[in-house]
Amino acid sequence: MTKRKKLIIIVSLIIGLPLLGILGYGYHLYNSVVKTVNVMHQPIERETKRQIEVQQKEPLSFLLLGIDADEGTSGRTDTIIVLTVNPNTESMKMLSIPRDTRTEIIGRGFDDKINHAHAFGGPKMTIETVENFLDIPIDYYATVNMSGFKDIVDAVGGVTVNNSFEFRSSGHTFAEGPVDLNGTEALAFVRMRKSDPRGDFGRNDRQRQVIDAIIKEGAQLTSIARVEEILGAVGTNVRTDLDFDQMMKIQSNYKDARRSSEEITISGSGAMMGGIYYYVVSEDERLRVSNLLKEHLEIQ
Repeated sequence: MTKRKKLIIIVSLIIGLPLLGILGYGYHLYNSVVKTVNVMHQPIERETKRQIEVQQKEPLSFLLLGIDADEGTSGRTDTIIVLTVNPNTESMKMLSIPRDTRTEIIGRGFDDKINHAHAFGGPKMTIETVENFLDIPIDYYATVNMSGFKDIVDAVGGVTVNNSFEFRSSGHTFAEGPVDLNGTEALAFVRMRKSDPRGDFGRNDRQRQVIDAIIKEGAQLTSIARVEEILGAVGTNVRTDLDFDQMMKIQSNYKDARRSSEEITISGSGAMMGGIYYYVVSEDERLRVSNLLKEHLEIQ
């Protein structure tokens, strides 16, 4: 064998073996992602208000639920967020519904706090109750177990948030300004509301901050080594009716909608009824918010 041929073989091995290793690891990660999504996938049998698919590139609505269960996916919802995405205007709108909002619980036939719908009938009853309250279709849903939320934060190596005021929660002190949080601290940070002058609205802001920080950390190259840990935490604590193919199409067809994001607030007032506190939204305010979301979803 000539020196030239030996050199070519050596160079090929030097380049080829790492490349094969990268490709093999990439294939392994792809399989891990698919397996995680299969675990997360939890379709619901329900009568949808409309038939729409992600590949049609039409405006979509999502219901995001944070559940206050210690384990699993049962319990009341600490967080109820309606997210509408419009690829035509490249924009998103996000509405946080206060957990104490008084409305009809569909399937139960009486008015109660909206966050009780999940405890009564899981995601299905919650979706139907939110659809009735806002008079809009909910196309897809996702739930996250808030107690397992700490596992996701730890999996990405912790997060940094900007705290608007100093407070204590669950034995932790959170100073005003930038704060680094591990999983346990993040859970205490997002759950506090009694010491917040804005109540649920302040807590919802903190929850969105932590979620944004998780996404940013997960997207960093330094988090690649943590991919499997992240997948394990997500697979254990998140459930959705989106399958792998739909997730990929959303990423492809709707990613530009992140360019413009608006938060919608629904106003109301506190009231005691039968010794129970409720957040009461007037009919005019409910219609205002409903019409904003319908316009964004391009619903006549």
